[in-house]
Amino acid sequence: MTGRLARAVEELEHADLHGRHGRVRELIGLVAEATGLEAAVGETCLVAAGRNRPAVPAEVVGFREGRTLLMPLGDLQGIAPGRAVQATGRALRVPVGDALLGRVLDGLGRPLDGLAPVDEMEARSTQADPPDPLSRPRIKDRVRLGVRALDALVPCGRGQRLGIFAGSGVGKSSLLGMIAGSTSADVNVIALVGERGREVREFVERDLGEALERSVVVVATSDQPALVRIKAAYAATAIAEHFRDRGADVLLMMDSVTRVAMAQREVGLAVGEPPATRGYTPSVFALLPRLLERSGTSPAGSITALYTVLVDGDDMNEPIADAARSILDGHVVLSRRLAHAGHYPAIDVLQSVSRLQGELASREVQDAGIVVRRQLAALRDKEDLLAIGAYQSGADPVLDRALAQRDAIDAFLCQRVDAPSTLEDADEGLLALACGVAPDGAPTASIAGTTAPPVVPALTGPVALPPLGLSL
Repeated sequence: MTGRLARAVEELEHADLHGRHGRVRELIGLVAEATGLEAAVGETCLVAAGRNRPAVPAEVVGFREGRTLLMPLGDLQGIAPGRAVQATGRALRVPVGDALLGRVLDGLGRPLDGLAPVDEMEARSTQADPPDPLSRPRIKDRVRLGVRALDALVPCGRGQRLGIFAGSGVGKSSLLGMIAGSTSADVNVIALVGERGREVREFVERDLGEALERSVVVVATSDQPALVRIKAAYAATAIAEHFRDRGADVLLMMDSVTRVAMAQREVGLAVGEPPATRGYTPSVFALLPRLLERSGTSPAGSITALYTVLVDGDDMNEPIADAARSILDGHVVLSRRLAHAGHYPAIDVLQSVSRLQGELASREVQDAGIVVRRQLAALRDKEDLLAIGAYQSGADPVLDRALAQRDAIDAFLCQRVDAPSTLEDADEGLLALACGVAPDGAPTASIAGTTAPPVVPALTGPVALPPLGLSL
């Protein structure tokens, strides 16, 4: 059966033979109120925009005093009182299929790249339920991200969901592009929500590069209506679910969840929801788990998800960051201080954690990670004493070892965008650092003429460092 015939059969099966029409009564702000319209929440409607304009798609977002509240999915120009509103009987659907690989779509699933149309492709609803909890296979296999700092110290499993928390301009998009080009996943699905228009082409051509051939990019720039920005996140998730159901291992990257939450806040305030924490409405905190829980493992395949969270004012405890952190399976924190120092990727290892590290890494790699983290913690805890020259060598053996290996640790954690690593490279480099050897095999630098011991004391026993306050 050809794609066109299958599409026709599907249209007939879901045809709404009962015509349902209404009229625009009022248009206030972002919301149009219609009377006489029979439609359900989430249903797509078509609002007439005059003789010389195509109908504007809109979605039902609520009801008020017998009127249906609609939010347009396009330009409001041409909508006036008395304009006809027609219910379509279904929610928004987006094209899916292998032909999407290498394509760039907008938030409603329409092509932005000027290539072949997607009208005849199989369509899928953007709304879906997460996999049943008991049907999800356990996560046991690591997925290669190509970033040593992540693969070694914050490992990600196939089907895991990690959050990347950072302020603006710290390198989130560059990190996503680096991961997309070097990951071991079969398909990349990338959602750019609320991005600057200038950055979209830069990301596709510079950061994504050749990885576009096995990627699908969904874009909703910051000038798009709030509902379109929300739909971009759901459309990308639906496309990822299609490939997962076909047995593929999918890497879903969304930049950013915060802009999706801000768009939902606009919708909630427009329909009359009361503002709560920092102006976010209750529907925002209901949307996040519904969206984020759709990724993960299923009996057929997996969706490994990386969600960036744009923290307001670099406050890692702001409402959206806190809510996302409680849902996800780990978090990666990017530090502005490291970014300003030219440290790329600017991953703050001490604040980053993978909740599945014990399932994914061997005991030796886990122990080596603890050693390196202790050394980094010692350097951060005593950085004021080191800055003024008040520290005396020999007072703290852990700090002495950390000072001897500081350059080697920095070299291990820094990485060029065009130099991806493998899981074996990451593990071997981490084990070498824990043994007092630089990743290139040379002994680490000496302190006061004495080379650091090649073997670190066992991890059991008392720790030389007091409890540390590690927040930036």
